[in-house]
Amino acid sequence: MLSLNLPSATLKIADKDGKRYILDILRKRYVALTPEEWVRQHFVHYLINHMGYPSGLLANEVSIKLNGTSKRCDTVLYSTSLSPRMIVEYKAPVVNITQEVFNQISRYNIVLRVDYLIVTNGITHYCCKVDYENGKCTFLPSVPHYSKLR
Repeated sequence: MLSLNLPSATLKIADKDGKRYILDILRKRYVALTPEEWVRQHFVHYLINHMGYPSGLLANEVSIKLNGTSKRCDTVLYSTSLSPRMIVEYKAPVVNITQEVFNQISRYNIVLRVDYLIVTNGITHYCCKVDYENGKCTFLPSVPHYSKLR
């Protein structure tokens, strides 16, 4: 797998029937090791081990209903009262972050109405704070430490 623009992480990888799997520490099970999953697991480790995010408030593959169709948010951070606070959308390292990726996460946010949106391909990371009062998003210079979320 490709090197990412994230701190190294100790990830558990297993081979079974000629396929590779990676342990998802949030779902507590092995999942297929795809390039996107490689990014997800590194980023989740980064959030927990370097940015102070509590693992108990993070969830992977969160199902939502949008315009009558089922969608899945890659990772959602919840508040201590269990309301959604952040959506993270992952792409494989070879996938460029385009306007369409932001459109995708924005559609998910129609349902969840979170404070923060993050899009990453493991190389480039974008984080923005949603300002509902003024109807805009402000891009932040980096992913905020959990203690700095407002």
